[in-house]
Amino acid sequence: MLTIMELAQQQVRTTIGQAVREAIAAGELPEAPLPEFVVEIPADRTHGDFAANAAMVSARAFHKAPRQIAESIVARLQFDNTYLERAEVAGPGFLNFFLSPRYYADIVAQVLAEGKDYGRSDFGAGKKVMVEFVSANPTGPMHMGNARGGALGDCLAAVLEAAGYEVWREFYINDAGNQIDKFGLSLEVRYLQLFRGEEAVPMPEDAYHGDDIREHAKAFADIHGDAYVNADEADRRAALVQYALPLNIEKMKRDMAKYRIVYDRWFTESTLHNDGEVKEVIDILTERGLTYEKDGALWYKAGEYGEKYQGKKHVNRDGVEEGIKDEVLVRANGNPTYFAADIAYHRNKFMRGFDTCIDVWGADHHGHVARMKGAMDAIGLSGDRLQVVLMQLVRLMRDGEVVRMSKRSGKAIQLADLLDEVPVDAARFFFNLREASTQMDFDLGLAIEQSSSNPVYYVQYAHARLCSIFRTVAEDGVTLQTPQTEQLCLLNEPEERELIRHIAGYAAQVVTCAKEQDPAGMTRYAQELATLFHKFYNACRVRGVETDLQQARLALCEATRIALNNVLTMLKIEAPESM
Repeated sequence: MLTIMELAQQQVRTTIGQAVREAIAAGELPEAPLPEFVVEIPADRTHGDFAANAAMVSARAFHKAPRQIAESIVARLQFDNTYLERAEVAGPGFLNFFLSPRYYADIVAQVLAEGKDYGRSDFGAGKKVMVEFVSANPTGPMHMGNARGGALGDCLAAVLEAAGYEVWREFYINDAGNQIDKFGLSLEVRYLQLFRGEEAVPMPEDAYHGDDIREHAKAFADIHGDAYVNADEADRRAALVQYALPLNIEKMKRDMAKYRIVYDRWFTESTLHNDGEVKEVIDILTERGLTYEKDGALWYKAGEYGEKYQGKKHVNRDGVEEGIKDEVLVRANGNPTYFAADIAYHRNKFMRGFDTCIDVWGADHHGHVARMKGAMDAIGLSGDRLQVVLMQLVRLMRDGEVVRMSKRSGKAIQLADLLDEVPVDAARFFFNLREASTQMDFDLGLAIEQSSSNPVYYVQYAHARLCSIFRTVAEDGVTLQTPQTEQLCLLNEPEERELIRHIAGYAAQVVTCAKEQDPAGMTRYAQELATLFHKFYNACRVRGVETDLQQARLALCEATRIALNNVLTMLKIEAPESM
């Protein structure tokens, strides 16, 4: 279903087509098909609400100067039963169209009628999309990259939902493989150190040295004492992991819940091993002749399919372009690698019926993208259906300086530290201010500042101010009535029309963000909406004007409030009624 803005754009095309046919029939233009042309919204709206280059692209077809063609078209344009009011020729032959007051009136009426559903569309046609994001290693606390990935992934999922997709959020828990072995070793060392001393049981350099490992070992010892000191090594490590890993996962779930993120599923890697899915993908690749043995390990010929997705090849120190390197699937000790499990996991996703799977990864995984997309082709799926959003690093800043340690704990800043220091609203909004591919600075001071310099405060203040307008007029005994079209057609001031035009573009902005997989477009939309509202507020009185105009402006205020509330609700950011 077309939005009112799309309908008006279509009307421009239809009226131009009809005018060209009439000009041909009158002999002013030669018989020829009208070439494809563009109808766009000009940057300077004094040049019109829509601009078309139909005359410009028709010069060769009609053997005339573009301006002559444009003048023939304009002379025959019919605007009956359209949102178009007039048109004019500009420059060498551009066609500029101006919208009628009815267009602006109908936009406001539509927003009021649709309310919370305004801006939603059926663009995605119900296609099933999985967004997998954060998926942090469960062997330690979540860090700042997870903070950005959480806000980005959850808001991307929300944008896709608003665009008409059926969306599933998933967190992949790496509870198997090398990192869990290292986790068990690290816990074991700290546990034994409690009874034998640190010098007697040194911690390996490549183990996990965080304080969380010490805390888990101490808590385990408080429960079991020295019962596991002389136990079998495998039993001791298994007991420590079985104790600590669920605690870490529960902490992750609490942190995500505090961040307003609720997953449809927390998927464990161990299920892929237990259900035989890892072995299945290894067997598929082997049957297709895509594996070989080397140094006792089983390797995957990653380049055979992956180079299709590689893009620009890596150039080594000798200036030679390098293709995608092969990957180990099974180590010499017989254990499958993380890469093998990852192929199995992505196969599992598609086997569950998802049309598209989107992964949100750190930029350091960029080399993994082509290999994984190629692996999907290699096992008989389509790598094009796997899409990856690569996310750049975040620098925490305070007073212009890079912050590396938490004020609260004196240690490296974790997601939990951030959410203790800044409001969740600010964290979610700030992490979606820039495209994922852009490195960003997160200003801790600005995030808690209550001023127009703080973008989330600025947007929330606009919503609160809108609500205050209704409280103020209520003191005069005035409430918003169902507006009549004649009343809404009074919204002719430049600030009113500029605000309505921006509101009209909401659904299109949602679709654009869904297509580009970039929810940052929605925070920019909200900021611009707040700015245009403040301009309207300063230029157009709502209180103390005649009744019809007051009702029209109240309706515009409510339409603005609905649009702003819908954006904030989508991003899971509060829309306060007072501040």
